[in-house]
Amino acid sequence: MPYRLLAFVCSGAIALAPAKLPAAEGEGPVVAPLLSTGTTIAGEVLHYPASGHAHVTASIVTLAPGVRTVAHKHGVPMFAYILDGEITVDYGDRGKRTYRKGDALMEAMDVPHFGVDSGAAPVRILVVFMGADGAADTIPVGR
Repeated sequence: MPYRLLAFVCSGAIALAPAKLPAAEGEGPVVAPLLSTGTTIAGEVLHYPASGHAHVTASIVTLAPGVRTVAHKHGVPMFAYILDGEITVDYGDRGKRTYRKGDALMEAMDVPHFGVDSGAAPVRILVVFMGADGAADTIPVGR
């Protein structure tokens, strides 16, 4: 019995000990935050689907120069990170915004919008939908 108690105390002490911080660059991961927000680019408060099991979908979207998406909304929060190129998104009466390589954003959900590759090279975008089973990631709208 004393052995079990000693093992329990030692394992607890190890679990509670602080992790070693990197002493110099190159020792361990370097974290570069991309985005921390509770609102979309259009100022909407983020909201998640109320029903269904959590479901995440991650994709890389590529558009050639001059190509445009259909007008749409999003039924779930969508994080976007521009990997290469640039895209101009038209939010109607809320204006247009151009995003370039290295930009990160939470896309508008209830504001209809469409994007156009406005650069000279293909735009590549990492998109991550944070939804639920049965919830539509993208909803086409007439515009």
